[in-house]
Amino acid sequence: MAESITEGTLKQFSKQVGDYVELDEEIATIETDKIDVAVNAPAAGTIKEFLAKEEDTVTVGQDLVKLDLGGSPGQSESKGKDEAKSPASSAQETSSQPEGQKEESKGESSKQAEPPKQQESKPEPSKQESKPAPPKQESKPAPTKQDKKQDPSVQKPQDVQPKVESPYGSREERRVKMNRMRLRIAERLKQSQNTAASLTTFNEVDMSALMDMRKRYKDEILKNTGVKLGFMGAFAKASIAAMKDIPAVNASIEGAGSGDTIVYRDYVDVSVAVATEKGLVTPVVRNAESLDMVGIEREISALGKKARDNKLTIEDMAGGTFTISNGGVFGSLMGTPIINLPQTAVLGLHAIKDKPVVVNGQIVIRPMMYLALTYDHRLLDGREAVTFLVKIKEYIEDPRKMLLA
Repeated sequence: MAESITEGTLKQFSKQVGDYVELDEEIATIETDKIDVAVNAPAAGTIKEFLAKEEDTVTVGQDLVKLDLGGSPGQSESKGKDEAKSPASSAQETSSQPEGQKEESKGESSKQAEPPKQQESKPEPSKQESKPAPPKQESKPAPTKQDKKQDPSVQKPQDVQPKVESPYGSREERRVKMNRMRLRIAERLKQSQNTAASLTTFNEVDMSALMDMRKRYKDEILKNTGVKLGFMGAFAKASIAAMKDIPAVNASIEGAGSGDTIVYRDYVDVSVAVATEKGLVTPVVRNAESLDMVGIEREISALGKKARDNKLTIEDMAGGTFTISNGGVFGSLMGTPIINLPQTAVLGLHAIKDKPVVVNGQIVIRPMMYLALTYDHRLLDGREAVTFLVKIKEYIEDPRKMLLA
């Protein structure tokens, strides 16, 4: 695993004892606080024993499996069949003995069972005759009800009745252990809140020009490159262009304690927030400043697919100098994204909604989007943050300006 990872949770074995595996064939999956790591066979052979159980915490270098090297798939299958047959035959031998004993016991028990049936049938009428006779039963108001209460079939509905009669309905609870990735995400988000002096500034952008450009060229780009043109590439290019005027957005604070050094970079690694079943991950588009809009869209699409298929590697998520989070795909109208430390800022995109706006003194309906920039006030002042967001707005409202940046 990666250098920063020392342990993980063994989620599952993809093979069974007795299976033959090829070199580099996946044997198990380990869940870490960042990604799921596949454990591959170091050599071809047959699995003889598992040295750990599923859901166990395992460390780097720990032995997980015993392999019998060599052989072939056909041999392993035949061995597995022979091994499967041998316990079955022994089980048949052992089970045949008790069956014989059971048959004898059945014969004896059938003989012994007959008189008890007669004995059971005799007391029934005697009970019926003796019910009014004993004084104990006469002193009790309802003896038959007590007998019914002792019947388990009568007790079960009585136990269920309190739950059904609850005026609040069902109040069941389930406790599920958090997976390592969710624990790590929670730790990182809380660390960001405790470390950065976070502040969020908002603006809204008219998406008409960008939507017209996308509508005009998306089919041609898809035909020539196989890439679906979206909005993330345009916002990434606009952010990179705005960073030329406000380079502190792409910087970070490092050093002992809360940090005493500012690190400026001449490259831009854009982290793209992707929602998965296990949690939020931020794969990185490397050197986005050297890519065009279509190239950024291609990288984002590939990383998103890897994230949804749980195929991301540590290298895919390491680093990152600026983050873009698009909550608009889920319908979010406005939000305040959290900084991904040690980065300085994160741009939040939101849903596009038709709104009445004033253009040249006239009220018109335009597709509008709210933009949110959360920044670390330790490094960015309000003037710089607002200027950066306004420049992104200008580039999106007139994408031709990005050619001049």
